[in-house]
Amino acid sequence: MLTSLTRVFFLLLCMLAPVLVPAQTVPQQLAAAFKAFQNDAQLRHAVSALYVADARSGKVLFDHNGKVGLVPASTLKVITAASALELLGKDFRYKTTFAWQKKGEEATLLIRPSGDPTFGSWRWPATREEVVLKGLAQAISKLPVNTFDNILVDNKGWSSGTIPAGWLWQDIGNYYGAGAARFNWRENQYDVILRSGKRIGDPVSIVKTVPEMAGYNLTSEVTSAAAGSGDSAYIYFPLHGTTGTIRGTIPLNRNAFEISGAMPDPAAQFAGTLQKAGAGIRSSGKAVVTAAVNLSEAGFTPFHTVTSPPLDSIVYWLNRKSVNLYAEALVKTMAVKYAGVGATKEGTGIIRNFWKQQGIPEEELNLVDGSGLSPVNRVTAHALVRALQHSRKQPWFNSFYDSLPLYNGMKMKSGTMQGVKGYCGYYRDKAGNDYVFAFLVNNYSGSSASLTRKMYQVLDALK
Repeated sequence: MLTSLTRVFFLLLCMLAPVLVPAQTVPQQLAAAFKAFQNDAQLRHAVSALYVADARSGKVLFDHNGKVGLVPASTLKVITAASALELLGKDFRYKTTFAWQKKGEEATLLIRPSGDPTFGSWRWPATREEVVLKGLAQAISKLPVNTFDNILVDNKGWSSGTIPAGWLWQDIGNYYGAGAARFNWRENQYDVILRSGKRIGDPVSIVKTVPEMAGYNLTSEVTSAAAGSGDSAYIYFPLHGTTGTIRGTIPLNRNAFEISGAMPDPAAQFAGTLQKAGAGIRSSGKAVVTAAVNLSEAGFTPFHTVTSPPLDSIVYWLNRKSVNLYAEALVKTMAVKYAGVGATKEGTGIIRNFWKQQGIPEEELNLVDGSGLSPVNRVTAHALVRALQHSRKQPWFNSFYDSLPLYNGMKMKSGTMQGVKGYCGYYRDKAGNDYVFAFLVNNYSGSSASLTRKMYQVLDALK
């Protein structure tokens, strides 16, 4: 039998046991959480990568498949945003210049854009459609002519192709698949109002588009689906043609169900808008995009300029709302500055070369666009972390950090497409330790919401 002294000693040991067992380190917690994650049935056929480092020292705390190239989806936007802030400067602004010319009885309006993706955007008071149109109308009212017979849009130095390689046909007719041109208007987006039937399978009709489309038509092959089924309608536009088709389903018994599409021709849409706005424009409504105009040699006189918000403000919306158009416009803008041509291929090459100079091998950034919309992109978790670490040391970091959304109590950019989920960003724990991480999953099964919860559980190991 235990003596009284022995029993006391035994009880003290039991009380001290939890204190004597060392707490798990962050790497150990990450390893345990990630092992459980990998063993989940949802990941049976998936490829996952998790790379975590101490943000201050750069010490790697966990690495699984960190240098395996995976589809990044919209996490790629942190690469594009950081590249633009570094290579263009956080105070960079786009400018759209309007000029006029009169020959005989014929007056011509020339628009010289610079790739501004915010022109006519609703995200800032000064860029809104009605504000832009009012300012232009006031400028035109001061000219010796009040009617223009022609509208030219200068596209010199920019590729005529607006859609990056690898984008899906299912995407490019919809608002998130709007390509970036030298001239962009209302984020190259319009809305379609649909009316569904009362029974499953009933046809869905098109009520209207907002704004009214200039020179393009839509037909509906959409059918009514069960209540609560959500938006499963997609707009398909042909490469050559003026009629698009909407396919898929929307919930039944909806009189004004809204989906959004990508403008096939933003320049023509703007010209039509000017006519309807009564800004002294008379033309066919179809603006002519040309690369042959030299402003000074052709005798055009500038009379009005619209300036965009600064780049750091554009980056804010780029990451907060994951605006693909902004990312693609920035890629082409960097290409103009450093390669002399507004083309995606040149822009992604400039981005890869920049990060190569910062220590990221080009093979870890196989890019075909800047937004991550293409499923052809391949990026490593290691590359994302290195870019995030580099950003922490730059004078523009506060703007960059502020642009990242807050998910799961962490400042991080998300990325989502079919079979793809990713997060990358920063976290500071209660003790003041700073971490930087990238977590990518490709080819998972089951629901995105379920996978998200499980990814959060792994990242919670940092808390």
